[in-house]
Amino acid sequence: VLTDPVFMCGATVANYVSRPFVFFMRGFPCNLHYKASQCPSPLSYTPRLFTSNSDRMTFFQRVENALVALLEFFYCESFYAEAVKFSSEVLQRDVSLLDLLNSASIWLLRFDFVFEYVRPVMPNMVFIGGINCAQKK
Repeated sequence: VLTDPVFMCGATVANYVSRPFVFFMRGFPCNLHYKASQCPSPLSYTPRLFTSNSDRMTFFQRVENALVALLEFFYCESFYAEAVKFSSEVLQRDVSLLDLLNSASIWLLRFDFVFEYVRPVMPNMVFIGGINCAQKK
């Protein structure tokens, strides 16, 4: 099943029918795509979204990065609460957000690794950058 992870419907359906699924995405809020696939993402090195920090941060920028990461966790838990509740009802077992995301077979990431901060990724994460880019006029 080829699905977008922003809406958990595809992951829920694939788990329900016991089929592998592939996430096709540009970005995922709260760095969940790295957390779910168990990629290292240290707060002292990898800047969070919307902080406008680089990979060379001062102490206070690292503290800000850690606080943003903490807020991201609460934001994503509340954002996906209904989807997780629905998935638990459909699958007839308690599931968490990471349970749904962990079971992805392949993550097709629609961004180019050249424009991202250097970090290790798992073997099931494939960069396919430029697939949705419009030609420059």
